[in-house]
Amino acid sequence: MRTGRLDMEGDDCSFPPDSSDDHSQRGSVASSATLSRAQDVLVYLFGDSAVHLSVEGLGSITVQELGRSVREALHIPESAQDAFAFWLCSPLLELQLKARHQPYKLCRQWQDLLYRFTEASEEDISQDEPCLQYRRNVFYPKSKELQIDDEGVLKLLYEEAKSNILTGRYPCDPEHWAGLGALSFALDEGLGLDSQQFTTSIREKKLSSFLPAHVAMGSGGLLSTLRGKSSRQAGLEQSLLEEYKKISTCAGNPPEPTQLLHQYLNTCHTLPYYGSAFFFGEIDKPAQGILQRAKRKAVNVGICLEGVYVMDVKEKHVLLGLRFDELSWDHSYPEDQGDSHILWLEFDGEEDGTPVNKLLKIYSKQAELMSGFIEFCVELRSVTEAAAAAETDGEASLSQQASGQDGSNRNGRGGRRGMLQRQSSVVCSRVHSLNTISYVENGTEIRRLKPKRAASFFTRQASAPAYSAVQVTESLEQG
Repeated sequence: MRTGRLDMEGDDCSFPPDSSDDHSQRGSVASSATLSRAQDVLVYLFGDSAVHLSVEGLGSITVQELGRSVREALHIPESAQDAFAFWLCSPLLELQLKARHQPYKLCRQWQDLLYRFTEASEEDISQDEPCLQYRRNVFYPKSKELQIDDEGVLKLLYEEAKSNILTGRYPCDPEHWAGLGALSFALDEGLGLDSQQFTTSIREKKLSSFLPAHVAMGSGGLLSTLRGKSSRQAGLEQSLLEEYKKISTCAGNPPEPTQLLHQYLNTCHTLPYYGSAFFFGEIDKPAQGILQRAKRKAVNVGICLEGVYVMDVKEKHVLLGLRFDELSWDHSYPEDQGDSHILWLEFDGEEDGTPVNKLLKIYSKQAELMSGFIEFCVELRSVTEAAAAAETDGEASLSQQASGQDGSNRNGRGGRRGMLQRQSSVVCSRVHSLNTISYVENGTEIRRLKPKRAASFFTRQASAPAYSAVQVTESLEQG
């Protein structure tokens, strides 16, 4: 799935198609008389459930107005109302909507959005239909989520997190997915089951109901023997059983459902990309030989309030994870027919012991969306941090100033950002497996190391450089 945040200006939520979109198609549109009457609307939730509403004036109702009805139906307390947002979703595209957006009008423009932001074929676009979904707000801080005690709200957050774990959208290590799977089982089946009851139940529901699909199915495919498959399944069942027993015997008292929900979400919070919006793209594969034609690897790009995370779609692990103070970014438009939109990520690295700057190219028609999303997250984070600093007392402020002097050169242009090291965990970056552009700055000159292409991003940007480091003060001034 290709995901993002819809950022359109204008109260009418219009989205002008590109000039090349004269072939876009529109479905049948209900008459204004029909739309003025009460219409049935389904708002989908994670966990195969939905909210059924009867809405008047469907053609002009906004997300803000619709939200009141959904929160009332789900009994969401006012303190947690910002935890969720409306999304338009389909197998081809997912977009988080703003309060002023009108879902019905956006549904009418859906095919224009698909032509602009996806590589889908005309046939797939003509058959694609979005659904309205109520799910986690990307801009809701994890710190506030930790304060939620309402079981209904926790259940909604849990179902979404569980879906992202099972589909591999949130890569995690064995110690994570085993514990999360046991928690899911405990929430579904309760605590206190003996080993035989646990095994019987787990086999009835299948491992894929509690473990990531790529873990439950394995990677052997048709080449794996029945004996090997059976042994693997038994090993996974045993891992889940051991984690389940730990939960059942914890502190001698069986935990309440809210405690299990909190435990599941707290574990997910340790994943730096929890709560991200996801975009689809491709990166260059490292060349295997001089004569080999360059190939690309499909990636998911997760962007949240913490940073940017590039993940291997096939292998289900992180290729590159950068906090906002560790990166600079830009995006470029196609220059010639057949070229791609590109999101550029710059970060610090090393070549044969020499500190260098590295550039990663992400090819995606959503590059503009990703760039805008990063900028919004940086500014929102800056405002939040400034507000938090303003609330501290004088003693805390002095302490922050002292620590700030110690690290004043870490994130600006005058210092180096944190190096990314090779790790075995699926959560950690794999810079060694990326095909990046490396360069060093020597005064005013930019010297590229080991050039791989005849033309470079730097020659195109030399006349009017728009590539800048992420700095809080600059972002606020520009905003």
